[in-house]
Amino acid sequence: MSLPSLDPFAVNRRHFFKQSTTGIGGMALASMMAKASDNDVNGVLGGPKTKPKAKRVIYLFQSGGPSQFELFDNKPYLRENHGVELPTSERGRETGMSSHQASIPMAGSVCTEFNRHGKSGQEMSDFIPWHHKIADDICIMRNVYTDAINHDPAITFIQTGAQIAGRPSIGSWLSYGLGTDNADLPNFIVMVSKNGGGQPLYSRLWGSGFLDSRHQGMQFLSGKDRVLYLSNPEGVSRQGRRSMLNKLNELNREAYEKELDPEIESRIAQYEMAYRMQASVPEVSDTSDEPQSTWDLYGEDAKEPGTYAANCLQARRLTERGVQFIQLYHQGWDAHGGLPGSMKDRTKKTDQSSAALVMDLKQRGLLEDTLVIWGGEFGRTAYSQGTLTKTNYGRDHHQDCFSMWMAGGGIKGGITVGHTNKYGAKIVDADGNPVHASKHHYHKDAIHVHDLQATILNQLGIDHEILSYKFQGRRFRLTDVHGKVVKHILA
Repeated sequence: MSLPSLDPFAVNRRHFFKQSTTGIGGMALASMMAKASDNDVNGVLGGPKTKPKAKRVIYLFQSGGPSQFELFDNKPYLRENHGVELPTSERGRETGMSSHQASIPMAGSVCTEFNRHGKSGQEMSDFIPWHHKIADDICIMRNVYTDAINHDPAITFIQTGAQIAGRPSIGSWLSYGLGTDNADLPNFIVMVSKNGGGQPLYSRLWGSGFLDSRHQGMQFLSGKDRVLYLSNPEGVSRQGRRSMLNKLNELNREAYEKELDPEIESRIAQYEMAYRMQASVPEVSDTSDEPQSTWDLYGEDAKEPGTYAANCLQARRLTERGVQFIQLYHQGWDAHGGLPGSMKDRTKKTDQSSAALVMDLKQRGLLEDTLVIWGGEFGRTAYSQGTLTKTNYGRDHHQDCFSMWMAGGGIKGGITVGHTNKYGAKIVDADGNPVHASKHHYHKDAIHVHDLQATILNQLGIDHEILSYKFQGRRFRLTDVHGKVVKHILA
């Protein structure tokens, strides 16, 4: 039996907001929707707080941990002492995969040679000949280090600032902080190379965590439908879809007035974005208008959707259309054994198109305000995991030092920063003295993951200490309570 409608105790929270003579529900709805709309354009920061050097980011993430010894950190001492036992003091933190080996032999990079390239004389491996062409455009950082030794926590850490899942990713933080003026495409787009193999990747790596769901990354796939469920079913016209969305939006707004749940408002915005993407995604994905010079630059693999090369080309096209954060993932760099063959395969699939992207952005005048980042979650050991021969070996995970590079977006080109000791196992200063750095104690000769994250935000005009979000009683930020901008790599 229902209670009398005039009984004041029969009015629950939902009815209070709905029936209040002061119109609290309606005012809240109008206020929150206006605020959400404003934040879509400007973000919670209302725009960059300092003059940004970069307007957008393309992050070429090499999942699995590329070996620095076969790419950017030449160690003649390891080649000269190939097979000699590595001193215990140089082993660093070991994983369970190699900690029980009876022998820990040094593994020199015997499968490639290093030479200097460009006017700047950047030292790079012959495995990456296309990178030689961009030697004067990239800043090689040999002194990056991290807190994590295993893949999932390390990837989660470098993408979200925490080893435990659940925090917002870098792209989500940028979307939340800066907003977007792009009405037709998501602000944060992710692409994963098809048939990558290796360590698994999870969508939480580009998730929004505790931020509003509108800030999560949108994954572009390699099939006919670049975004799942975006196309209309057979028999449904665009006009019919518009009519359906209008009615659905009415229902969602009614639900919002009852529940005052901001995620309902986000759902409305996402439905509207999906509708606009039905036109914008096919247009940006159609590369038939690209001239032959594009295929000569990126390689024939770029014609096959879902390859790393095709995704690099897609990243350039998205950049031209104002997408703020574009993330590419390429798996398979986890070479615990058979490293020479594995490196040849990985670099063959990624070298040309990575360099082509930088060259393409530069010739179009986009590199100046586009920050391009290349790197994985950690590096590899100076010693061999498993059997070592004259021509074959593997390397375990190594967190104490590894190599990455950045280009454009206000980063100095043609420089290499950071030094590692003769074993390539520890960061040292220019005089060879050990660098005792940690996330708690910044050192100019070492770049912690939080320093890297702070620098990325800085180039977009964001103070990493200001961009925060209160959740479960405390304020969170991408860099936690750490991080320093690496100023000596800034142009």
